[in-house]
Amino acid sequence: MAKMPKGLEEAADAGVALNPLVGLAKEDLIGAVGVMLKATATQPGKVIEHSKSFADDVIKIITMKSDIAPNPKDRRFADATWSQNPLFRAGMQYYLAAEKGVKNFIGDLELDELERTRAHFVAGMVIDSLAPTNTLAGNPAALKKAAETGGASLIRGLKNAYDDIVNNDMLVSQVDKRPFKIGENIACTPGAVIYRTELMELIHYQPTTEKVHETPLLIIPPQINKAYVNDLSPDKSIVRFLLGNGQQTFLISWRNPTKEHADWGLANYVDGIIEAISVICEVTGSKQVNVSGACSGGITMSAMLSKLASKGDKRVNAVSLMVCVLKPEITDSEVGSLVSEHGIELARQRSRKAGVLDGASLSRMFAWLRPNDLVWNYVVNNYLLGEDPPAFDILFWNNDATNLPAQLHSDYLDLYGNQPFAAPGTAEIAGHVVDLTKVTRDLYIVAGVTDHITPWKACYRSTQLFGSKNIEFVLSHSGHIQAMLNPPGNPKAKFYRANGKAPEAPEKWMAKAEEHAGSWWPHWAQWLKARAGAEKAAPTALGSKAHPPVGAAPGQYVFD
Repeated sequence: MAKMPKGLEEAADAGVALNPLVGLAKEDLIGAVGVMLKATATQPGKVIEHSKSFADDVIKIITMKSDIAPNPKDRRFADATWSQNPLFRAGMQYYLAAEKGVKNFIGDLELDELERTRAHFVAGMVIDSLAPTNTLAGNPAALKKAAETGGASLIRGLKNAYDDIVNNDMLVSQVDKRPFKIGENIACTPGAVIYRTELMELIHYQPTTEKVHETPLLIIPPQINKAYVNDLSPDKSIVRFLLGNGQQTFLISWRNPTKEHADWGLANYVDGIIEAISVICEVTGSKQVNVSGACSGGITMSAMLSKLASKGDKRVNAVSLMVCVLKPEITDSEVGSLVSEHGIELARQRSRKAGVLDGASLSRMFAWLRPNDLVWNYVVNNYLLGEDPPAFDILFWNNDATNLPAQLHSDYLDLYGNQPFAAPGTAEIAGHVVDLTKVTRDLYIVAGVTDHITPWKACYRSTQLFGSKNIEFVLSHSGHIQAMLNPPGNPKAKFYRANGKAPEAPEKWMAKAEEHAGSWWPHWAQWLKARAGAEKAAPTALGSKAHPPVGAAPGQYVFD
């Protein structure tokens, strides 16, 4: 597997988690600024102290005695001009001194930790936007490019900006979509849609081995973004890998909802999964199905598992849960500190009024949560340098966002606020009282060590929520998306796992975990094989008489 191009993993990891689904209310952002200004006004001594410190830095910069330097990992100042040209070096040092001064000042104010985190977040967004590299005059690489091309790079940059305004909902493009064609070089594993409803399509993939395991596998994707993340390019396809390991593989493809589908809630999606399980059992003749859910699809899957357990329905055998947080906490991320009850209610009202949580708006929210990586990086590349954004399959998928029905959005907000998975037997979800302690099936949980969307320690909490006696927790070396799309072949890949019962504290698990070289996929494949029954001859046709193919994979809904 080729390594992701430098700087793209952050963009690819802008997946779906609960915090961005809540959104940031402008009132909460203004409130964070107000708290900071109030603390500034009531602590004049600290203002004077830090102003003097900044003035000392400025004097050193002017007299060329400053040793302020950027972090070696800060790609904004990688051009040699920043260190070789006195004028540019002074400008960079002035900016870095201001950045350091604001950070130290906020750190020194008498605020509680929540207020301090909010202040750091808001101040960081402002400081990032003021970086000299975000302007033509302050970006030596852009100036050199303009000179080398006789201004042609600036013309291309203006064209790119115009295209984004007209064709990309005024979002700076993160990917060149032109090389990719769904069904041809993306989502191209042979298969057929064998069941279609208003809500979903169920895809049955063509086996690639002479024998398959008796117990089939159903993959449950997130409702935001398209299901073909599981069947991306051939070298990154989870579906192809599973087929190659003798798994009878099925995939749900959710429909991209519109305003008329505003009433689709978590109960509808849970029932949709249960319908799919019934179809798979009929098609394969199996009494049980293994299931795998990722991110928000994992949340929906967990609600479904609880509902089946409450009814004594044992059709689900083994469960895989990937990069999914079922018990979010405000300290999981810096963004979490900005979420308030007021913000949750405003988010609910916005989607209820529109009928959906718009996919483009959600993409914009994700981008501004990490502006250096997801906004300014592309402003420089596309507009100042006049380059096309990278052509990368993961980013192509990541930018293929879908809407979320207003009711489902509201249900997810309730999960965030009430945390019913962490309080078994106290809340009703999808027509039953949720209780994951009644879910006792073997469980395989995957998290990413550098995941900013669903932090691994937050994912680890799920080991304590289920009633399963056999829980395997695996920590992949990558971030949110790369933790999942981790096929064999990457020489830098590694994962961690530990034997025995998972302790309550993730730190204790990590202390006894062993590092393993390579992808975790083969380990997962062996885990699945042990729970997928005996082998039998692979079916020669897809679907069944009761559920014949109604169209070729990847189906219709991926194009909505």
